[in-house]
Amino acid sequence: MNVIARKYKAKSVGIKIIGIILLTCLQSVSVFAQQSALIKYVQPFSGTSASTTMASQHIEDKTERLANTIPAVAPPFSMTQWTPQTQLTETKCLAPYYYSNKKIYGFRASHWISGSCTQDYGSFTIMPISGKLKTNTTDYAENYNHDNEVSTPSYYKLNLNRYKLQVELTASLRCGVMRVTAIKTDSVYVLISPNSDKDKGYIHIDEAKGEISGYNPVHRIYQGWGEAAGFSGYFFIKIKKAIKTSGVYSDGNTAKNHTISNKKNLGAYAGFMMEKGEQLIIYSGTSFTSIDAAKRNLESEIKNETFDSVLSKTNATWEKSLSQIKITDPNEKKKKIFYTALYHAQQHPRLFNDVDGTYPQYAGNYQTQKISKGNYYDDFSMWDIYRAQLPLVELLQPELANSFANSLVLKGKQGGWFPIFPCWNSYTAAMIGDHATAFLASAYNKGIRDYDVKEAYRLMRQNAFEMPDSVDYLNGKGRRGINSYLKYGYIPMEDSIPNAFHKKEQVSRTLEYAYDDYALATIAKDLGKTEDFKKLSQRALNYKNVFDPKVGMVRGRFENGNWYSPFYPDHREPYITEGTPRQYTFYVPHDVPGLIKLMGGSKNLENELDSLFIKKEYWHGNEPGHQIPFLYNFTTSPWKTQLQVNRILNEEYDEGAGGLSGNDDAGQMSAWYVFAALGFYPVDPVSGNYQLTSPSFQQTQISFSNGKKLNIKTSKSSKNAIYISKILLNGKSYGANYIKHDDLIKGGDVVFYLIDKPKK
Repeated sequence: MNVIARKYKAKSVGIKIIGIILLTCLQSVSVFAQQSALIKYVQPFSGTSASTTMASQHIEDKTERLANTIPAVAPPFSMTQWTPQTQLTETKCLAPYYYSNKKIYGFRASHWISGSCTQDYGSFTIMPISGKLKTNTTDYAENYNHDNEVSTPSYYKLNLNRYKLQVELTASLRCGVMRVTAIKTDSVYVLISPNSDKDKGYIHIDEAKGEISGYNPVHRIYQGWGEAAGFSGYFFIKIKKAIKTSGVYSDGNTAKNHTISNKKNLGAYAGFMMEKGEQLIIYSGTSFTSIDAAKRNLESEIKNETFDSVLSKTNATWEKSLSQIKITDPNEKKKKIFYTALYHAQQHPRLFNDVDGTYPQYAGNYQTQKISKGNYYDDFSMWDIYRAQLPLVELLQPELANSFANSLVLKGKQGGWFPIFPCWNSYTAAMIGDHATAFLASAYNKGIRDYDVKEAYRLMRQNAFEMPDSVDYLNGKGRRGINSYLKYGYIPMEDSIPNAFHKKEQVSRTLEYAYDDYALATIAKDLGKTEDFKKLSQRALNYKNVFDPKVGMVRGRFENGNWYSPFYPDHREPYITEGTPRQYTFYVPHDVPGLIKLMGGSKNLENELDSLFIKKEYWHGNEPGHQIPFLYNFTTSPWKTQLQVNRILNEEYDEGAGGLSGNDDAGQMSAWYVFAALGFYPVDPVSGNYQLTSPSFQQTQISFSNGKKLNIKTSKSSKNAIYISKILLNGKSYGANYIKHDDLIKGGDVVFYLIDKPKK
């Protein structure tokens, strides 16, 4: 008999146990009763296994076939997501959870960027076990299956059969609640582990108060890899049951101490004796500024609320968010895919400030700042999400988009340079482009401007026209290769971009900088910056400098103007980012008419698009091509957009753990589905125009923050009709292939008449 059992005095529990078991059953019923009309469609396991979609089977790099989502329990855009953990540590490109894994190591308070190939940071894990105390992961890991596992955006449940424990999770924006129910009478231990890959961290347990607190220091990746990020992930845990025994551990060795720090695989344990049917409630607060702040966050958001009360509120939050788009359609499978996509598109950027507005200074050294209006956010997977995920937020929640924009401006003020790809609250120089500028221009042009516009423009202009000094540049600030770009009008092959995680990729960088220059030019024009507008507008045409008319595609180029040889249009080349020259040739979202002219006319554009799809070179699992299917709208065959988008919606998204065709990348892949299924997509989000296609559902109602509602209806000539014959907007014929943002948010009625064969 172990220590707890020796201390425990037997009781007469017959009637009490029956009562508790009945209560547990009623609570389980309550959980399912709270799943209202739309949240039940969300499938959080989608994307937690390697893709099984058609196009993904052609991809050699298996990491790109992993959507890398997690079954996250938390409100939209929260500080911390709670997930079952089937992967140890915080390792790059390994999500905390994979559906096919056979062991579970606990339940993680995670800062994993959903759908990414990055790494978790500042996380900690709680694992309840029963019987004898075990602190070595190989000893306490549970072999588990998916029987009796339940997962929604606000709730997760799993039975740990080996330990005869039922574990349930729910969460608020910054806090989590775990409910552990004993299926048999036994000793129960709760293990709490900071998940540092660098043998760092701290944890303290106060047995008398039932409190455990600690932190996991955050380290940078990409530029400045391994250096301290200047903040930690902090936690404060409160257990409202008397602890019978406690201690700390490191690498499987235990000690009856209260504190441990900077040891390998460190943690703390708290032991209890639990009767069959008894429940243990574990409250956890998180913060990026201090343990005290984590405690205050917990006291503010949850206080003494019950598990079911927190669950009810988070259910209601998700229901409100999901119900901004209400679908009427008999196809239940498509509704599951749609609402799962909407869920995935609302994971990031991440809330970073405490309830009182305090947050870690950007690129700082454990300094803090306080935001006075709105919230401060981080983890902008910017190369991905400026395309559709952030425009979806602009459309549905413009106030939240304003907070995102303001957060970026604050980062620039505090760090001295506008961030390129701000994650881990640090400069990273990850990926390519300068798409924080593209996002800000997109928001600004939609009237989202409640931030320091003057300072925002100064910072964006600095990125576009200046080279940081060597120290700042090596620290990840500024555009990579900006001097070459300014000198030649493109980045030549001689500039290998050595100071970046993504090296070379000169043609892709040139194309994306041209788009960012165009984006900044739109703001310059509005602000009356005439000279800047002229220069930036000219630079927006730099894509032409890497287009080789002899091959009809973009191609690497040297300083002397010669083209890189040999030319392989359908191979991954060093001057292209995660794609091929053929794929990247279509990345001119701001000037498709100019691209058409280079190609020799719209028919040639159509032929090249046809060739891409016929050769099966269109790869939906990565972002650079997401605009491609909609480019047929710029030809005389817009029906091909309807054909290809419909095919992609049906082939590249599915139910099940393998239902996403590649990295979801903070919700971009999912946001593509949301837009495309609604019938419009922002090929060029800066312009405020959406390219039209045929909607997927019989009827959709979108509720905007201004109180207006847009009703989208389809009238089909047959069940399988997908081609547009005509469109009515508020009862009047609508002849364009695109619709403006300002017209959408006015609300009204749009009717798409669909037929079986295209009108050519």
